Amino acid sequence: MIDPKDSRIWVDGCFDFAHHGHAGAMLQARQLGKELYVGVHSDEEILNNKGPPVMTMDERMTAVNACKWSTKAIENAPYVTEPEFIKSYGCQYVVHGDDITTDKDGNDCYQEVKDLGIFLVVKRTPNISTTDLVGRMLLMTKEHHYSNLDTKIGYENLIQKDNVSRFENYATDETGLNKGSLVSIYHNSNIEILVEPKSKLEKVVYVDGAFDLFHPGHINLLKEIKEKAEDEDAKVVVGIYDDFTINQYRGSNYPIMNVFERSLCVLQCKYVDGIIINAPREVNEKEKFLKSVKENIGTVVDVFPTEDFDSKYIINRVLENRDVYEQRQIKKGYKAKIEKDLKDKEDL
Repeated sequence: MIDPKDSRIWVDGCFDFAHHGHAGAMLQARQLGKELYVGVHSDEEILNNKGPPVMTMDERMTAVNACKWSTKAIENAPYVTEPEFIKSYGCQYVVHGDDITTDKDGNDCYQEVKDLGIFLVVKRTPNISTTDLVGRMLLMTKEHHYSNLDTKIGYENLIQKDNVSRFENYATDETGLNKGSLVSIYHNSNIEILVEPKSKLEKVVYVDGAFDLFHPGHINLLKEIKEKAEDEDAKVVVGIYDDFTINQYRGSNYPIMNVFERSLCVLQCKYVDGIIINAPREVNEKEKFLKSVKENIGTVVDVFPTEDFDSKYIINRVLENRDVYEQRQIKKGYKAKIEKDLKDKEDL
C-alpha cells in the first residue's frame, strides 16, 4: 500500500453551510496526504438520502473551493462512496469522521472502501453540524452565543485553552501542518496576539463584519479584497464582531453562528491572512483600534467598507419551508439512531 503521506486523499460530503465542522474534516484529511480532493454530493442525492439541502450545489462548491486545505472540489460525487469513482481522480485513500453515515436504506456509505482497507478515520468536530444550525433557525435559540467579549467572563470563555488550540489548528497553512495565519483579539483597547502568523504582516488591508453563516457573498468579497491586497503586496486581515454587538443591531437570535464558530469559518478561507476577534463596529472607536493594528500587526494601507451581507436570505429558505425542514430534522434524528447502532456494532 502507498503511504498516505505520499497520496492524494479523498473526502466527500454534502458541505451544506460552510461551517467549521466541514473545514475541520478537510483540515484533518489534508494533514494525512499531499493533496486533498473533495467530493460534493448533488442536490438530488442529498434530497434522496438525507433531506433537502439549504445551499445549492454552486454555493456549496464555492465554499469548498475557498477552503485553504481543499486542492480541488469535485461536483456530483456519489452519496455512497465508490472506489472506482475516487480512483478515477487518482485518490488512494478515503477519509471520514469517527461516526457512521448511512444512505436512505440504512447502509454504511463507506462500507465498500472500508472493506478494501483504504478508509482512514479522523475525529469528528464536536458541537457543530448543519442540523444544529437549522435547529437554531427553527427554534430561535440564543444559548450558543458568547457573552459580551468586553466583559471578563466573555473574554475568558473565548480564550480558554481548547479554543486557542483550535485556533492554532485552523490558522495553519494549506498543508495543515505549518504556521499560517494570524489570530488576535481586541480587548481593553489593545490587540492581543493569540496565534502568531508564519511571518510578520508588514502591510495590511482591513475589512470587518459579522460573517454569519459564512456564505458565497462573504467568500467573493474576500476574494476581491485578496486580489487588491496582492496588488499592494499586503495581507488581508478580517475584523469579526462579537455576538453581543451583532445581536444589539440585528436582534432576534442573531448571529446564528457564535463568534468562535464564525472566527473559524473566516480563518479557514484561503483569501484571509489573519483575523481580529471582537473588532469594534462603531466608527468612533475605529481610529483607536486601527492605531492598535498598526502597533501590533502591520501598517494599514487600505480599509474596505464594513461587510454588511445579511444572512437572512439563507434563514428565509429554512423558515419559508419550515414543514420540510422540520421533517428533515425528525428524519435526521431517526437516522442518527441507526448510525449509532451501526457504530456500536462496528466497535465491538
